[in-house]
Amino acid sequence: MDTATDTAVYERTIAIDASPETVWEFFVDPEKLMRWKGIKANLDAQAGGEYYCEVIPGHIARGEFVELDKPNRLVFTWGWDDNEGVPPGSSTIEVDLAADGDGTSLRFVHRNLPNAEAVASHAQGWDHYLPRLELAATGKDPGEDPWVTQAPSM
Repeated sequence: MDTATDTAVYERTIAIDASPETVWEFFVDPEKLMRWKGIKANLDAQAGGEYYCEVIPGHIARGEFVELDKPNRLVFTWGWDDNEGVPPGSSTIEVDLAADGDGTSLRFVHRNLPNAEAVASHAQGWDHYLPRLELAATGKDPGEDPWVTQAPSM
């Protein structure tokens, strides 16, 4: 069985009314990341640096930065603490940013997810968070994340 062909991918392209340089910062600056996703973040934005984001209470994504080509391309690994299906660092996220007029075309690819169920679960998450990024990067307030406010207490 060839694992390279058995993994699943989530891919989405969105337009953001902000420059690639501005959008880039929302992936590498912990304070800006938390405007659209997460309640706690530690980002060491260099190759081999830590990617840590507590997305909602008790749900922690971990990985490491792999490739940084500011402000064009960002690659980091991703996975969840206490998750055997998608453990920390087991999948890869690629973010490609291209100037498009006064804005940015953002191509977001989440690779190496283990199965269709993991793709569906992550698609639900990214479909929730990418529109919040779009708002935050354009200077708008995406508001409180309902997934955080409705999360059961640990």
